Amino acid sequence: MSEKSFFKTNLKTEITYLKGVGPNRGAKLKKHGIENISDVLYHFPRRYIDRSNILKINKLQIGQEGLIVGRVASHQIKFSRKRRFFELDVRDPSGSIKCIWFHGLKWIAEKFEIGEPIAIYGKIEFYHGFRIIHPEFDLLDENEDPINTGKIISIYPSTTELKNVGIDSRGFRRIISTAIESVDNLIPDFYSQEIRQRYKLISLSEALRNIHKPDTLDILDTSIRRLKFDEHFFIQLIMALKKISLKKNKTEIFNSVDNYVSKVYKNINFTLTKSQIKVLKEIRTDLLLDKPMNRLIQGDVGCGKTIVAILASAMAIDNSAQVAIMAPTEILSEQHYNSFKSLCEEIGINCELLTSEIKKNKKEDILNELKKGNIDIIVGTHALIQDNIEFKNLGLSIIDEQHRFGVAHRKALIKKATNANVLAMTATPIPRTLSMTIHGDMDISIIDELPKNRIPIITKISNEEKIDSIYEFLRKEINKKRQCYIVYPIIEESETLDLEAANTAYKKIKNDIFSDFNIGYIHGKLKKEERDAVMKSFVKGDLDILVSTTVIEVGIDNPNATVMLIENAERFGLTQLHQLRGRIGRGENQSYCILMQRKETDLSNHRLKVMENTSNGFKISDEDLKLRGPGEFFGKRQHGYMKMKIGNISKDHDLIIQSRELAFKLIDKDHDLRMDQNQKIKTELLDKYSNMLEFIDIG
Repeated sequence: MSEKSFFKTNLKTEITYLKGVGPNRGAKLKKHGIENISDVLYHFPRRYIDRSNILKINKLQIGQEGLIVGRVASHQIKFSRKRRFFELDVRDPSGSIKCIWFHGLKWIAEKFEIGEPIAIYGKIEFYHGFRIIHPEFDLLDENEDPINTGKIISIYPSTTELKNVGIDSRGFRRIISTAIESVDNLIPDFYSQEIRQRYKLISLSEALRNIHKPDTLDILDTSIRRLKFDEHFFIQLIMALKKISLKKNKTEIFNSVDNYVSKVYKNINFTLTKSQIKVLKEIRTDLLLDKPMNRLIQGDVGCGKTIVAILASAMAIDNSAQVAIMAPTEILSEQHYNSFKSLCEEIGINCELLTSEIKKNKKEDILNELKKGNIDIIVGTHALIQDNIEFKNLGLSIIDEQHRFGVAHRKALIKKATNANVLAMTATPIPRTLSMTIHGDMDISIIDELPKNRIPIITKISNEEKIDSIYEFLRKEINKKRQCYIVYPIIEESETLDLEAANTAYKKIKNDIFSDFNIGYIHGKLKKEERDAVMKSFVKGDLDILVSTTVIEVGIDNPNATVMLIENAERFGLTQLHQLRGRIGRGENQSYCILMQRKETDLSNHRLKVMENTSNGFKISDEDLKLRGPGEFFGKRQHGYMKMKIGNISKDHDLIIQSRELAFKLIDKDHDLRMDQNQKIKTELLDKYSNMLEFIDIG
């Protein structure tokens, strides 16, 4: 008996040992995160070729986009008067079409063989016959030609490195087909039959087989649904575990609100909105329990979250507890400090500010007083989480713009106390499905009402033909002793070029266009001290115009600023535009936001019209999620677990609701997943999602 016959393939078998892979290909696959057979089964297709959607060449229309399947008839590098190009002739039974490439000629010229089946995708042009410039393409095996077989063909994502060792889309189909054959009967399901029936889920083995090799579109849809459900379920399960782990802790009950809360309330010179009162009642209910509060306040820009935070702080101080407030920038910390101080100091609440600018002697005094319990409220940046910061009795941690801090930062502040209550705040309205996914462990309060005295901001789309009249408008506002922002985009992918463009624009604005006014300029590459100094000058009124990149998105509250001109507005996300717009409209004068559109497309027209027509942050964020997806919602600050393979938070609303229901029901009955019927789920959780469990103890 040969040595190989003793070898049994399973889901954990290294990919190297799968037939058709070997050491060289295996090493390349491992480099791209495919280490075993299970990993390759979860390498999902990016699209499918369906016979019913294939276009016939003789029926093509100019401007049409779509899929064509044929065979390679000829290919060659050609020369025009201006440049070289690669031309591929593809034919189906009805006619022929040219595929043209101007870049990567050497690489592309080696890809094709005469007579082999090919699928091409792109926009149809007409120049001496039909053609597609730089089409996407997939090479097909002879037996995969959908024209002859009618099959649905899976198309897989790959990389240049993988393609160089023969693992393009066609190579993946062969490897995955072998993997399915070797383990088809060895794929266990972690859901019980009862759960599958209740949520109308096919088995995991069926789903994995049919997402790769579907016979019909219906079975493909049910397979995708099952695998999406799994992904959402485990994220919600983690949320449920995080939430229950917090509730295991005991904390002090805050049952006294007779003193400082009443005094703060009497000091307020405006009427609270119904929404603010509702949220305060929710906080009060939390603080009357012996379990730590873990609540997120979502509210639009200018909705009055700060006063809610001040009253919540007073509730804690009424019960002899200290409060820590952490903000993402020093200037925002200072603004919070000034807001708290103006309402708290005269009624006997001791409030202090702790930032890197505080002198050493003063800082030491603050630390000593904090430790003794003589400071009631401490406001600061992440300086609050340094090891030498000690509290006598920290009872409430408030985290502002909490998505701008990493999990570790937030955890470090919370750890400064034994089971402190946590109140997080964000001025980024978050769509419900996204909120359930990234904040699913928190109780959520929403302030969806603006104060009655707020004057709505007038928002208008403009173009470069009107730039002179826009500059004249800014001039008129400045002559009324008001101030203006001019904002430029800095996009990660083109950061250097964008910054150069912003620098050039600033010089022109300062030296040519508004040379008779005081102009300031800030961007992300400035030292923090320089940036803060410019911001303070603007808030004090020393500057007429602040030219800026998006670093002002959070952090400046200047009631005298009435105009914001956003250059290249089409390059910003909707949520970001809304955050920027929220820097104005904070005073008693009418404010204006001008969206300068330099490049017009159907998509940019649609997005900017949304901004022009509504000031509701929740509507804007919903639209932003639909257009850009969750991965772009918070940019670099996005949570790691948002990287979904198949789930789509903007489209899977019903699945998220159902999976959340199941996850929370399971954890409600079995806090640590110790019951026999939940062991397979626990194993899958630990196997596939261990990187997301660092702050959860599940036994």
